[in-house]
Amino acid sequence: MFKKVTRSIAKQMDSKGELIPVYSILDQEHFRPYCLVRRKEKTIFHPTPGYRRTEYSLYDVLLLGGDKTSAEFLIPTEDVQDSSQVTFTHHVDGKVEGKLHLPVKSANTEVYGSTRWSKEGSIKLEKKYIPVAKLESLKTERKFNMNHSFIAQLKKKQQNLYLVYESIQTSEETNYKETNKTEGSFMAQLYAKFSAEGTRSCKESITIPKGCTIAFRTMQLTIDDGSWDIYHFPEDNVQTFVSDGFLHGKLGALEKEVKAKYQIFSMLSVDLYNTFLKSIKAVMRNRNLFQELTQKMEAVLEETDNCELKTESPDLKDLLHSLQDSPRDLLLKLAKAINYTLYALDELTEDQLLLLLESLEEKIVSQQLKLVKSILEYDIQNTEGCFSVDASLLSFSQEKEQKLTTVMLEMSGVKIQKNGSAECKQEAFSSLAALYASLYVLDLLSKLD
Repeated sequence: MFKKVTRSIAKQMDSKGELIPVYSILDQEHFRPYCLVRRKEKTIFHPTPGYRRTEYSLYDVLLLGGDKTSAEFLIPTEDVQDSSQVTFTHHVDGKVEGKLHLPVKSANTEVYGSTRWSKEGSIKLEKKYIPVAKLESLKTERKFNMNHSFIAQLKKKQQNLYLVYESIQTSEETNYKETNKTEGSFMAQLYAKFSAEGTRSCKESITIPKGCTIAFRTMQLTIDDGSWDIYHFPEDNVQTFVSDGFLHGKLGALEKEVKAKYQIFSMLSVDLYNTFLKSIKAVMRNRNLFQELTQKMEAVLEETDNCELKTESPDLKDLLHSLQDSPRDLLLKLAKAINYTLYALDELTEDQLLLLLESLEEKIVSQQLKLVKSILEYDIQNTEGCFSVDASLLSFSQEKEQKLTTVMLEMSGVKIQKNGSAECKQEAFSSLAALYASLYVLDLLSKLD
């Protein structure tokens, strides 16, 4: 829930995407001014880079200056300044409706239902930042300690390093509430195949402590034999020559990225296909397993020397055992593909993950993949009003499959009718792109299941 709050705040406070939300309340102390962080890989569906925490601040890795009294490990309070406070109020109401005909408790039951959700909260925030003048003077006064173990390892692996120079923090303790009310049990009990047991309400709340980091901005550091500098402007990968047509632009880039990431999966044996699919389905159901697999794949990619791919979970044991026995170059390729899959799935809602699992059982992910691709062929970020897709892509053997698909798309910001007419929110591209990547890998792995 903390992730939902921070993403919403960051998006509304900075539409450019330079303000990075903190995803875990347990990590928030590591994204304050002067903290050192590393960047995660960018993707088409997540163009705003994510960052990994480190255990160090800038002061931890700098040599002492001429003033030997500056050896304290705590950052001097005068080195971080405050700006005026702002109050962020958030309230969202929504509704998803549907009618499905599914077997429930060994009986054929027609389920009418709708899900209503409400999110509200008022959060007082303040900005804390490092004055540019302080950074400029610090560059001349103190050099990086190139013998520091962390810096030495980064240099050996040629990994980039970033400095948090601004953060948005809560100025007082805040309670945030979210309510989901499900009528007719639509989506409330998808685990039990949409059981029809009346109205059910689900309330979540979180207490965000005073001084908690909600979002942050970074600058990239450059280090040359101890001397260092900062990039004052974010990286810009905009191409000089824009390709003709949207299909060869974002959708083309998405297809290219997805195929490149999953090429290694096409080389797996049938048994390994089943092993990988089993584990991916497991993490889609269980958030704890999701986090465990994510941590292990990141450890592999960071080349942690003592990374042991062991687990107590029977759902992950076969996968990790297969990876452990793989040659190093193959292990890295597989870890990248798995990490990319987890990154895509993490962009979807929990309800969407359950709908994807149901789609796997109904064996309709191939058709859903084609449908999502046809939607992405339109310039949905700049298209207003309605557009049409091939209605045959919405023609399923059973009505429940069509309903399941339309509900899943609506959760990504696309309302679509049986006749192919569709309406899409302008901000839906990232969610649709993540859905495309998720469907692609599930389709690939399930073909030989």
